[in-house]
Amino acid sequence: MALTVVPSPFAVLRRKNFALMWTGQLVSTSGSALTSLAASILVYRVTGGSAMSVGLMLMATAAPSLLLGLVAGVFVDRSDRRRMMIAADLLRAVLVFLIPVLVPHGIVWLYVIAMLASAVGQFFDPAYESVLPEAAPDEELAAANSLMAISSFGSTAIGFAASGLIAGRYPIEYAFYLDALSFLFSAGCILLIKVRKLEVKESTSVAVVVNNLKSGLSFLLKSPVLRSIFMLSIPVAISFGLANSLLLPFATRALHATTFEYGIQEGVTSVGFVIASLLMVGYLNRWREGQWMAISLAGMGLCALFYSQLNLVSVAIGVQMLSGFMNAPYSIARRVLVQRNTIAEVRGRVASAYFVTSNGFFLVGMAAAGLADMIDVRLLYLLGGLVAGACGIWALSLPGIGQPAAEWRRALALLRSAPAVGGLGAGRAAQPADLDLLFGLLPSLAGLSRAGRDQIMLKGRVLEVEAGARLTRAGEAGDNAYFILSGKAVAGTANGQGAYRSLSAMTAGDYFGEIAALTGAARTADVVTEEPARLLQVPAETLRAMMSEPTFAQMVLARMSERLARTSIRDLPRMAGVDPQDARELREAPAVPPQPEPAPA
Repeated sequence: MALTVVPSPFAVLRRKNFALMWTGQLVSTSGSALTSLAASILVYRVTGGSAMSVGLMLMATAAPSLLLGLVAGVFVDRSDRRRMMIAADLLRAVLVFLIPVLVPHGIVWLYVIAMLASAVGQFFDPAYESVLPEAAPDEELAAANSLMAISSFGSTAIGFAASGLIAGRYPIEYAFYLDALSFLFSAGCILLIKVRKLEVKESTSVAVVVNNLKSGLSFLLKSPVLRSIFMLSIPVAISFGLANSLLLPFATRALHATTFEYGIQEGVTSVGFVIASLLMVGYLNRWREGQWMAISLAGMGLCALFYSQLNLVSVAIGVQMLSGFMNAPYSIARRVLVQRNTIAEVRGRVASAYFVTSNGFFLVGMAAAGLADMIDVRLLYLLGGLVAGACGIWALSLPGIGQPAAEWRRALALLRSAPAVGGLGAGRAAQPADLDLLFGLLPSLAGLSRAGRDQIMLKGRVLEVEAGARLTRAGEAGDNAYFILSGKAVAGTANGQGAYRSLSAMTAGDYFGEIAALTGAARTADVVTEEPARLLQVPAETLRAMMSEPTFAQMVLARMSERLARTSIRDLPRMAGVDPQDARELREAPAVPPQPEPAPA
């Protein structure tokens, strides 16, 4: 028997594009951490220790995303992403270099430059997120994100510690000069990578930008996984914004720590994050991403609750390190879920939507930190911890995130082990009772004409299928669509290495196979029954004839739009009879108003 060789989780570092991106991120984030902490310390000193002023400084870095974030994502999806990242790095190098030159003329210059640098970053960040999945294949994507987190937050630990050291012993201006150099280094790394140019046919105009923005948001809202992450990101961002802004006032007021000891706390938080990220390189695939997110948020909440009651700096340093450790699974798992469920053509817009949401509500959390000038800082920190812990519990119930591990592993095991298609049998002719059951499950079909009903009765077959039967296989031709009358099935795709990821669970009232039946394309996923099921099989010829029925066509096209939104056109082996541009428009078409159908379990 041939032995399966499991590749090293660090193999992705041998890919040139990823290695260059990783190295550039390492150096650039070190410099950004220097500036971030140095700017907060500078403001805190100049304003006489005002927590509100520190919050305003951090707010200045988040505010531009509210104005530019979503539009920036549109331009990322329509531009040369490599050039955009290089230009952004060069501009930020100039801006950061100007901080020590202009701040002596007024502290307001620090706020202005922070806002401008953040505005430029709104174009860099989604471009970077868009390119990363192309620098690593899907089977190495989890390891790539873990390593990128190590690069990002490991360098943050170095930057925070160095910034605290510089603030205590050297002129604070040194931090900004070093950050400018780090941006130049990052630009040099990006110059050497090769990035596929996205195909854009329309000229850029206000109308095109608005339509692109709508299609990107529509894609996000149609996907249950992306929609769940989007909702979860709101309270999480508030909690994180509050904790980040309160750490300096908490360290100096409640713990009576020095500036250097505050820098150490910031630094060890990143050290904990790096340690956890290193472990996640090899262990992320052991559990489902949603489980990691829930455990991570709950763990951070508990750390915050404990930290809010501390009096010793030494213990506080250890708790902050543990908090950073617990942060990593959420951050990495969230990014992997978003990347795996977003097609290349809209990655910039989807990434921007998350950045805007996170930064916007991070801003709310930072603004709330100003209450520390009137309310006990310990109480505020405790409230932030309660919010984070509650998010961990909430994540367990969100669609696409909270699927139990046992259920997920069982579904993947079925996808791997189910026998090939061929044992479904001929079934029996469809009866009026079968149609009544179908129309009860799908009320939108109640308006189907008599001719449409007769077509189903004439050509449709009812199949009784045992649990564990493979109904369709990805890549094969398909000339039938299936409606589930009872039972449950799971759909999933393989990454070419035999590793499956579950896409969706389907119950009574759901249907599948309509894309292949209508377009002539190959099946896009494997479908296996999880429990005994009764299926209504409808031949492609009958399905096409039924598309002349407005109610039926509306329902099917809405579902096809949703499914094609999760499937890149490049992943469809053939689209017989369908123009690629028409398929793309179908995928990006606005959602049809939902019908009162039962929600899947």
